[in-house]
Amino acid sequence: MLSLSPEETTALLLSLKVAGTATFASLPFGLWIAWLLARKDFPGKAVLDAVVHLPLILPPVVTGYVLLLLFGRKGWLGAPLSEYFGIVFAFRWTGAALACAVMGFPLLVRALRLSFEAVDRKLEQAAGTLGAPPWAVFCTVTLPLLLPGLLAGLVLSFARAVGEFGATITFVSNIPGETQTLPTAIYTFLQIPDGDGPALRLVLICVALAVSALLLSEWLSRLAAKRIEGG
Repeated sequence: MLSLSPEETTALLLSLKVAGTATFASLPFGLWIAWLLARKDFPGKAVLDAVVHLPLILPPVVTGYVLLLLFGRKGWLGAPLSEYFGIVFAFRWTGAALACAVMGFPLLVRALRLSFEAVDRKLEQAAGTLGAPPWAVFCTVTLPLLLPGLLAGLVLSFARAVGEFGATITFVSNIPGETQTLPTAIYTFLQIPDGDGPALRLVLICVALAVSALLLSEWLSRLAAKRIEGG
């Protein structure tokens, strides 16, 4: 009951690979978007905020279909990427990572935006008056203060990526060894005779990962709150 079959192990390792790639690839964009939303006022800010959070409220299948329209082999972006750069997302593990990144992106941006808003701007201004350039202020003052919130956002985004199903199966299908992650593997095992055992094992793994992520995120959020109160 406790040992994983080769198929289950492959799905688990692929899920971790896809979720890790999705989370860390979206981090630079998440930092930039969160900074814009927290620190800048510009026309269309509310629209950008709404677009960023759309994956949280849209059915995942809709998000997957939009990704297919954009990044499919004949998609608006997928066709030129494939023709000129040889980059293909549809029915590849990289496409699964893209779908997971999109679904987890709102959680990452939300955590980072709240962290940016909680940073004491006077500390940044003081560093600037001492002659530090903006990049040095960000690296030595802002980023350390952001760290607990940043880590909490990464953890939640990673957990969301591990559990992603609808957008992934719509965009890249359910190909064993290529795009079959934990949720799609569970779905597959539930469709075959005697698949209840493998499905239950993978469900327990998903629950363990989700609970661990929530506990870690809560701990990091409390740590961030203590640092703000103490600062």
